[in-house]
Amino acid sequence: MPTDSYQNALLGALVADAVAMPVHWYYDTAALDRDYGRLQGYAAPKNPHPDSILWRSRYTARNERGDILREQANYWGQRGVHYHQFLAAGENTINFKLAAELYHFVLQQGAYDTAAWADCYVDRMLTDGWHRDTYVEEYHRAFFDNYARGLKPTDCGIDDIHIGGLSQVPALLAALSRIGVSELDAQREYVEAHVRLTHRNRHVSQAAATLTEILHSLAAGRELCAILESTQTLDRMTKPFTTWASFPDRTVVGRHLSPACYLPESFQASLYLAWRYADDFSAGVLANAHCGGDNCHRGAVVGAILGAANGVPQTWLNGLSAHSKLKVEGAPS
Repeated sequence: MPTDSYQNALLGALVADAVAMPVHWYYDTAALDRDYGRLQGYAAPKNPHPDSILWRSRYTARNERGDILREQANYWGQRGVHYHQFLAAGENTINFKLAAELYHFVLQQGAYDTAAWADCYVDRMLTDGWHRDTYVEEYHRAFFDNYARGLKPTDCGIDDIHIGGLSQVPALLAALSRIGVSELDAQREYVEAHVRLTHRNRHVSQAAATLTEILHSLAAGRELCAILESTQTLDRMTKPFTTWASFPDRTVVGRHLSPACYLPESFQASLYLAWRYADDFSAGVLANAHCGGDNCHRGAVVGAILGAANGVPQTWLNGLSAHSKLKVEGAPS
């Protein structure tokens, strides 16, 4: 089975995240338009972020084993702080930085092993300066609080229902394809083990399995719309799509479907945008960004599917910080 489809899925997910990064978690789309206008490419984040909720939270690590924010914790409790304030245009948020790390890890190891990856995850997150995000999702904080209490890394995951649990799936599949793991059942098994390391939730597992099946079908040469319209597990989710297509994107992802992070609705929103822009990678990732909400993590689905189906235009790769470091097979360099 060709590997370039999977590599383009990884690149597509990274691009979609980087495009959405400056407007991540904007729920007031009028404010999004006021602050950034119509995005045409990558942009740097701006302070203040009008929808930031960091002012409502505090972060205090239990001990050094749990300190994944270090000096960034000083910004918690302040108003208007952008979640990704120190990232540059074209950079990836922390979950996708981990995705790129996972890709390299599997290729270096020549296999995927959950315990070995868990150790790598712990090492990277506790390395001072490895990431520059001011906000880290709840699952990271809970994982490292459990680790600080003395639990083994493989025992630190929690029941988390957020779409961020899918952010590393395209990277894992891209790496598995490079080392010769092409059978769907084997891919599903590895993906399930990986997502359950941090997200022990049936909705995350179901969405991850479905995304795996979609990307496997695209790699086998099937058409995207045919996959979405004929896959039995997707029938309930995709049935309203033709009706919704008569509405603006922000009506579909904003009124009919929540723009927030919670599964399964966030997965349905991602599939809708992938379906609507099935033949146009650029239009799809820009539409996802402009819908606001948890657009970075929806980007793992939208970008991966559209990248696998159409390829990723060179113009997007030129400004993507992670691209030069990935050395992805079968994709433009």
